[in-house]
Amino acid sequence: MSQFERAMKELKIIVIHANSPQAKGRIERLFGTFQDRLIKEMRLKKIKSKDEANEFLKIFLPKYNKMFAVSPTKEGDLHRKKLADNELDKILCIKTERKVRNDGVIRYNNRFYQLENTLRRREKVVILEDRLDGSLQIKSKDSYLKFKEIDPRLIMKTPVQKKQTNKPGRIYIPPKDHPWRKFNIKTYANHY
Repeated sequence: MSQFERAMKELKIIVIHANSPQAKGRIERLFGTFQDRLIKEMRLKKIKSKDEANEFLKIFLPKYNKMFAVSPTKEGDLHRKKLADNELDKILCIKTERKVRNDGVIRYNNRFYQLENTLRRREKVVILEDRLDGSLQIKSKDSYLKFKEIDPRLIMKTPVQKKQTNKPGRIYIPPKDHPWRKFNIKTYANHY
């Protein structure tokens, strides 16, 4: 599910995709009209600035809508009450699921965040909300967690195991089922 579809689901809006060529063609015709007819109309009116274009749209769009509008089957206002701004901020953001490491650190966008709250063992998955105002919130189930960004140099890295190298003077002999043997490739030692 995309971020848009997730947000619409949380807003209780059903997303209807244009899965047929007819539906896609209808919207493409509308775009074609605006890119062709609207530009020509604006040229005839000698419109050269954005402000003049916005004023012209106040006249053009009602005429266009009157020509092609379809009356609804049921009359009435179907709008819902507006959500509070903080509720909209929680929905209209980028939500990402992350696992919390054993030391309480989360990595997101190449940054590390240390949780100040302790989580139960079974609550090791959190949701990060990247808000439109640039802030970041971390949520576990129904509560928001306190956190701080930490310097990546402070994160302990697991030591990299060194590759086991052959001792000098020893010749590597591949096992009998090695792919080299399938093609009758002679071993490296036989070339000398």
